[in-house]
Amino acid sequence: MKWLLVVMGGLAALFVVIALIGVFVPRAHSATSTISLRQSPDSVWKVVRDFGAGPSWWPAIKVAERLPDRDGHEVWRQKLSGFDVPIIVLESSPPRKMVTQIDPKAGGAFGGTWTYELTPEASGTRISVTEAGWISNPIFRFMSRFLFGYYGSLDGYLKALGKRFGETVQPTHR
Repeated sequence: MKWLLVVMGGLAALFVVIALIGVFVPRAHSATSTISLRQSPDSVWKVVRDFGAGPSWWPAIKVAERLPDRDGHEVWRQKLSGFDVPIIVLESSPPRKMVTQIDPKAGGAFGGTWTYELTPEASGTRISVTEAGWISNPIFRFMSRFLFGYYGSLDGYLKALGKRFGETVQPTHR
């Protein structure tokens, strides 16, 4: 019984330390991952822009469902890594740039934007995705900063995109 109390006390202390450190991790963050593909910008754009087909090539997405437009913007609901994530397309400038935002009215524990930038290269297309995000919960901030990293979702997306085109890619960060 004494060992159980010691273990429980240790876990509670660890939880408090994690929360305390998380309070000092900034709420907002920015991360950019980039890959190059041997595909034309138009080909890459068609895949990136087709949210409905996302579950067929990006394993993190289980469902992608079109919702009614809001204020002239396209809206999608994605089931992403266990979270129900409503996405608004803020900007779409084919085949160069797209900006999406997690619906701020959803009231989730995290949010922000993803900016997709496609740049033609001699051998194909360079695509960079920048996450300008925020995490409200200090414990989640700790986990994101020290356990998962800010690049995890971006890199997973870009690696899946490369695989979709039959290419093996290694994202770079800035």
